[in-house]
Amino acid sequence: QNFPNPFNPTTNISYAIPASSYVTLEILSTSGQLIKTLVSKNQEAGTYRVNFNATGLPSGIYIYRVTAGEITLQKKMLLLK
Repeated sequence: QNFPNPFNPTTNISYAIPASSYVTLEILSTSGQLIKTLVSKNQEAGTYRVNFNATGLPSGIYIYRVTAGEITLQKKMLLLK
């Protein structure tokens, strides 16, 4: 999960991948529109933390989606301004 949540305007998203794979970390609107891609590269197994700065985005619920190989995880986060 991201921390802090709710956040304004930055939050840290942590994730762990069990094996070396191609990883994407994307921020989406609740309607599924891609807002920003934070990670799009090969990564070794391990734990990672990425900072997301939502300056310029309106308050609301956003979704972050982490895909590593064939595994995909989605979580909600709340931006409060």
